[in-house]
Amino acid sequence: MGNKITTIVKIRTTIMGTIKEVLLLIGIISDSHDNLKAIEDAVSFFNEKEVTAVLHAGDIVSPFTARAFKELDAKLYFVFGNNDGDKITLKSWFEDFGAEACGDFGDLNIDGCHLALLHGTSETVVRAIASSGDFDAVVRGHTHDAGVVDVKGTPVINPGETAGVLTGQRTVALLDTSMLDVEIIKL
Repeated sequence: MGNKITTIVKIRTTIMGTIKEVLLLIGIISDSHDNLKAIEDAVSFFNEKEVTAVLHAGDIVSPFTARAFKELDAKLYFVFGNNDGDKITLKSWFEDFGAEACGDFGDLNIDGCHLALLHGTSETVVRAIASSGDFDAVVRGHTHDAGVVDVKGTPVINPGETAGVLTGQRTVALLDTSMLDVEIIKL
């Protein structure tokens, strides 16, 4: 699908005679691995940016991290990663504050964007989903490598690792849904 976004996502509003352009942003996070301080920093950042939604691409790990994510102003969508053990309790605790558990795969429509959300343990599966042309973008995690790769015109977005345990970098991403622009942010 590439850049086929049919809804207008930049909104102009007039506040006291000043024109303000509002971007509809989606926050992206992955591989938080129980690092409460990193999660709190990411939540604070996303709240400051007034994102419309946050996508977590897996490896939250323990249900107790729900208390940090509970402070998020935007709706949270998440998938399970290979290190998420107690999936039943994880799902229950997160759904208690309105988060949406997508299981192993999320097929989401947010701000006019059709997004695939998965952890991405299989590169073959990630590439097949991106190559299908069914999604405007694919959001994945697992590798802890932040970046965007183009697969047959579809951006595959990896926010890197929020925990910072492998690379030493605590990162998240912002997706501007109007242009499918992605910015990787170091926390």
